[in-house]
Amino acid sequence: MAEVGIFVGTMYGNSLLVAEEAEAILIGQGHKATVYEDPDLSDWEKYQDKYVLVVTSTTGQGDLPDSIVPLFQSIKDKLGHQPNTRYGIIALGDSSYANFCGGGKQFDALLQEQSAQRVGEMLLIDAGEHPEPESESNPWVEQWGALLK
Repeated sequence: MAEVGIFVGTMYGNSLLVAEEAEAILIGQGHKATVYEDPDLSDWEKYQDKYVLVVTSTTGQGDLPDSIVPLFQSIKDKLGHQPNTRYGIIALGDSSYANFCGGGKQFDALLQEQSAQRVGEMLLIDAGEHPEPESESNPWVEQWGALLK
């Protein structure tokens, strides 16, 4: 089964809750999954030939939460081309703001730029419609986990 690093960007804990639920689902499917709450580049690099799942909320004007900014900057500044990285993204946001799910969209754009391979579609969760984000993310994670080899 697959090995998955789950990288979390959170402000109020919702992304962490989604990540922990995702970890349990993936383990239940037979995968090996680990959540990184304050991830750094060395954590990310362990998954270069495996899978990563980025679970992040959005702050301010479509920005990433402080807990994941150092990882994002390190990937941007130090990694460059990473065609062997396969990833998924769960983005949490609020559609009443102009830059809905901007944190997750930024991460996706960076990974696409670096030739990483996205597995499946990005999941965008609107806090206005889904106050309990795991009700949306859990079925998505089950489907995403089934795509991993």
